[in-house]
Amino acid sequence: MDNNKRVALFPGSFDPFTKGHEDIVLRGLKLFDQIIIAIGYNSQKQNRYIEIDRMIGLIEKSFANEERVSVITYNELTAGLAHKTGARFLLRGLRNTTDFEFENSVSQMNRYLFKELETVFLITSPTYAAISSSIIREVHKYGADVNEFLPYEL
Repeated sequence: MDNNKRVALFPGSFDPFTKGHEDIVLRGLKLFDQIIIAIGYNSQKQNRYIEIDRMIGLIEKSFANEERVSVITYNELTAGLAHKTGARFLLRGLRNTTDFEFENSVSQMNRYLFKELETVFLITSPTYAAISSSIIREVHKYGADVNEFLPYEL
């Protein structure tokens, strides 16, 4: 493991992975040598809207031309995964102050668990600030076209 390599973990459920998420990754590539998109997975929960293997494939296809981006799944503490993968940074997007309040608390706990872990927050680009996975799921569930908000087609 190269300690000088700036590896960031971008954790989330990504159900689905939106253009807002893609924007955070693309902007993060200007700061980091490698970004690992880590999809949190709990084998006891079968209530994902988009099946996890399909989501992995869609994200990988979206970044097929970017060798510095990889996609994994995990079912453990994010800080532990960061330590295992050699990631010294967590990459997070913030849409609003509500996101900040939640992410700040999570960041503090991750830092407690893994002292070398820094969380880097990027403010969501205005174009994508209103996009959330839960809204996309709800709109798609009722048959509306959501492809404009996704870096792939559902």
